[in-house]
Amino acid sequence: MKKILVLCTGNSCRSQIAEAYLKYFAGSKAIIYSAGVETHGVNPKAITVMKEDGIDISKHTSNNIKEYIAVDFDFIITVCDNAKERCPFFPTNAKKFHYNFPDPAKAVGTEEEILQEFHNARELIKNYCREFVANNL
Repeated sequence: MKKILVLCTGNSCRSQIAEAYLKYFAGSKAIIYSAGVETHGVNPKAITVMKEDGIDISKHTSNNIKEYIAVDFDFIITVCDNAKERCPFFPTNAKKFHYNFPDPAKAVGTEEEILQEFHNARELIKNYCREFVANNL
């Protein structure tokens, strides 16, 4: 079974969403982990937009990359430029993938406008995860 790590800055939004969709699309083909180079807690708006799509991430935890340094990953996916630049060296032959998704946690505006940014990010990440699984697992 393949092991996949999704890495972001704070493991609060983008990596949490990607972890959930990769689990959904990969099923029993892979074990999915997510982490941050820091930990910021799971963003409540990420929980909300995922629940709207039928996936519950309310029990997810925000994990630090150091927790997984000994795991022999097959794939490492960075979902923001900051995480790519700060990703520690892994003693593994993991294939690395990168996509800089916009950070919905940095959105400004009305509550509705901010939530729309979370929806937009969710859809981008969902499509990326669907394609990743189809092309790599």
